[in-house]
Amino acid sequence: MTKHITITPAVGTWVVRAGGAVLGESSRALELVEGDLPPIIYFPREDLGMAFFDATDHKETCPHKGEASYFSIMSKSRTYENAVWSYESPKEEVAEIKGYLAFHVQDGVAVEQV
Repeated sequence: MTKHITITPAVGTWVVRAGGAVLGESSRALELVEGDLPPIIYFPREDLGMAFFDATDHKETCPHKGEASYFSIMSKSRTYENAVWSYESPKEEVAEIKGYLAFHVQDGVAVEQV
């Protein structure tokens, strides 16, 4: 891990919702803290309903984590564009987030501890 980033098991059970639907629930989530940014909860892919997600061509590169791939959330009421990201091949220092997804919390998308 880099000095800039810490990754720890997220305490308790976490749920992600979008458009009123539960997309996943996990007691195996990870909490990533990067610098002084708010913590981000990463969910294991196998704890999410991947049928809700549609891969997009959008990519972003983080100097500390590597290249992020994005997904849109397809809900009954709307599509949340590029609302989910994953590091498919993260840098070695943050390798534990491989296979995990994180969410842009926004109107209609919530990540909560239950």
